[in-house]
Amino acid sequence: MEKRWYVVHTYSGYENKVKTNLEKRVETMGMQDKIFRVIVPEETEVEMKNGKEKVTKRKVFPGYVLVEIIMTDDSWYVVRNTPGVTGFVGSSGSGSKPSPLLEEEVVVILKHMGMENEVVDFDFELHETVRVNEGPFANYTGAINEIDLEKQRVTVLVDMFGRETSVELDFHQIEKL
Repeated sequence: MEKRWYVVHTYSGYENKVKTNLEKRVETMGMQDKIFRVIVPEETEVEMKNGKEKVTKRKVFPGYVLVEIIMTDDSWYVVRNTPGVTGFVGSSGSGSKPSPLLEEEVVVILKHMGMENEVVDFDFELHETVRVNEGPFANYTGAINEIDLEKQRVTVLVDMFGRETSVELDFHQIEKL
């Protein structure tokens, strides 16, 4: 069985509460090997209010949460019985298994949110010296200062003109020396 993305319907306005509740249930019920990521698709909106920029997050799909699951009876039960969840989208009854999202749909949604679906094998460590292999800093070397596994990005300190400069890069933009 493979990991797939499913859409879960929630009570409107409860998306973040469902995300929190589900993540806690996954931990307490030991389902980390079947239920992986829970995402409330949001986009950042910038609006002018009283002459000032106001940045707000807006839900792209109000009333829905995306969940990455290996669908089994157990994982279905955990998600389905999470407080605030009204059901899976794409199931035709109380006991039937839902249909997963198409890979193309997931890619579009995650890219829109600034995330990628592909999980890159990452075997680097903090403070490890690496070479940048792509982009404007190609061929520079530096030490890894931060690792963000969820966004699959690293911050590397490179030496530019005798000063350490912090550069944020995708995992695929660095290589071992």
